Amino acid sequence: MPKQAKRIQAWTGDREAILSVEDAVKLVKANATAKFDESIEISVNLGVDPRHADQQVRGVVGLPSGTGRDVRVAVIAKDAKAAEALAAGADVVGAEDLVERIQGGFMDFDRVIATPDMMALVGRLGKVLGPRGLMPNPRVGTVTPNVGQAVKDAKGGAIEFRVEKAGIVHAGIGKASFTDEALLINVRALVDALSKAKPSGAKGTYIKKISLSSTMGPGVKVDTASVNP
Repeated sequence: MPKQAKRIQAWTGDREAILSVEDAVKLVKANATAKFDESIEISVNLGVDPRHADQQVRGVVGLPSGTGRDVRVAVIAKDAKAAEALAAGADVVGAEDLVERIQGGFMDFDRVIATPDMMALVGRLGKVLGPRGLMPNPRVGTVTPNVGQAVKDAKGGAIEFRVEKAGIVHAGIGKASFTDEALLINVRALVDALSKAKPSGAKGTYIKKISLSSTMGPGVKVDTASVNP
């Protein structure tokens, strides 16, 4: 059996305990003792089977407390829309030239936004951006004529969520340096967004399990009823 890391051995809690979201946040922060500002992540196990088209869960949510990280935004647009994106703070903007750069291996960005008229060009990037979860999609607001607002949202704390094959949604909801209240607000905002995105095909218990963890720390089980009482 592999030897556990000292950080895991130093765990200060019952690994099987199910805590209120308030206590879970405190414990996760207490165990985020790395020499860098660890990210705080949430995992939500949903009662869906993503293999079925009517049980897909995908969307975008603005985290009220932000994400604590600098999101690099690339915008595929031209003319006035390109200028709008730059004015809103986009990190890189272009049309055919940017598509060619991405095809050539340029990936210095975390979010890609495109205007609807650019989608014929963007379609060429499916094999590059798709596997990384970066392909623009109107369902999550990354294909939009309102690129200025989309850039501001991305920079201000909007994150995308998408259920994985196992029925789990993973997302970063802040940093260990955030206050407890800031993390609690973000947790509740994400879970509320997931609840509103419940697909028609989902049966039985929808939000089954929730856990919180830091980048280097173990997971903490959360009482689902305490998140949105």
